[in-house]
Amino acid sequence: MAAVLAVTEFRALWIAEAQSIAGDQLAKVALVILVYARTQSAWIAAAVYALTFLPALAGGLGLTQLADRFPRRSLMVACTLTQAVLVGLMAIPGMHIAVLCGLVVLVQLLQSPALAAQNAATREIFTDDGMYLRSQDIRGMTTNILMLVGLVGGGVLVVGIGPSWALAVDAVTFLASAVLIARYVRNRPVAGRGTDGWFDAAKWVFRDHRLRVLLTMAWLVGLVVVPEGLAAPLAVELGASNAAVGWLLAADPMGFVIGAFVLSRYVGPQARVRVMGVLAVGASAMLVLFALQPSLPAVLVLLAIAGALGAYQITVSATFNTLVPNAIRGGAIGVASTGLRVAQGVGVALGGAVATLIGSASATIAMAGALGVLIAVPAAVAWARIVARGLNTAPTPPDRPNPDRPNNGSVNGSAGAHPELPRVRLEPDTESRRAPQ
Repeated sequence: MAAVLAVTEFRALWIAEAQSIAGDQLAKVALVILVYARTQSAWIAAAVYALTFLPALAGGLGLTQLADRFPRRSLMVACTLTQAVLVGLMAIPGMHIAVLCGLVVLVQLLQSPALAAQNAATREIFTDDGMYLRSQDIRGMTTNILMLVGLVGGGVLVVGIGPSWALAVDAVTFLASAVLIARYVRNRPVAGRGTDGWFDAAKWVFRDHRLRVLLTMAWLVGLVVVPEGLAAPLAVELGASNAAVGWLLAADPMGFVIGAFVLSRYVGPQARVRVMGVLAVGASAMLVLFALQPSLPAVLVLLAIAGALGAYQITVSATFNTLVPNAIRGGAIGVASTGLRVAQGVGVALGGAVATLIGSASATIAMAGALGVLIAVPAAVAWARIVARGLNTAPTPPDRPNPDRPNNGSVNGSAGAHPELPRVRLEPDTESRRAPQ
């Protein structure tokens, strides 16, 4: 991983993302506390918190395509600076709730194209697949570690400094991110072209069998996330104290961090691509064991193992980004990320409804796991067949965007590669073997 962090462009993006995530964690808590303190309405507080997620659904399908129509560094800087101004306005004491809600929506809408540009730019930075995969490991571990830190100290810090100051801190993190990106990330030419259809990327993704299988394995997170939504009733069902809710929420991200490290350190890129399906099945299978009514310690172990096996999601994302041509990568990333958000939201909502209907959180989680296994097994078989044939043997969809432009998304940078099917090696070259495997 040291070799990955030695790359200046990635290091700047990584630091910018990490401190921005930390600021966002504070902002979400601050918004809930601020709104509830002024309205004394749990419903309004929950609605404002939901606004930190919902606009990303619309932005994920539409605005992410801006990452293919504008220089990605410029887009990231513009979005981040605008977000800094908007969050700074939110920090003004006495801001009307309606105006606050409008600002939250705008901030989240801008997040979608910024993240799409960041993900697409990261793939451009690393021409070696092994290095790129480890860069995603670092990002995944960082995000989950910050989630754990947020669970432990986010609320305490917001209460200590006040909601307005917490929002001001978040605004500063956006400003710092913009400076880092503008200073250290190279501004590359526009990847796509203005004549492409607005939803060409979505059409391309769903016409490629390889990408459909990858999305299926990625969106399984909608079932694996069910225990998070049922943490409170599960703790009651287990006869545990309120403190157990925090442990139940922390078990999965902690397991994810461990799993990501183990995969990055001990499993080579090609092997990781081969075992994605098996790990997807295993992550869901851990939840099936909730049918045995395990004790609290056993539940924590099961959730941690499910989280560790769920680290396959990093490989799924990296493989997806590699297979998609650079010209439409921003829009394709928007399709994947929007599906992830929808799957998580629907999964948690349905999990809560089923648990209320049958009166058992454990049984609901077991049912979610069983459904996950039923979906993951055929997806794993389909992926094994794709890998056996070779990742580059899938037919190209009929509506190929940019058929006349060179493939600048090819992982080996060859101008003579197929314009729509980049050659995917997913094996580190001699230089990258010096980094931890």
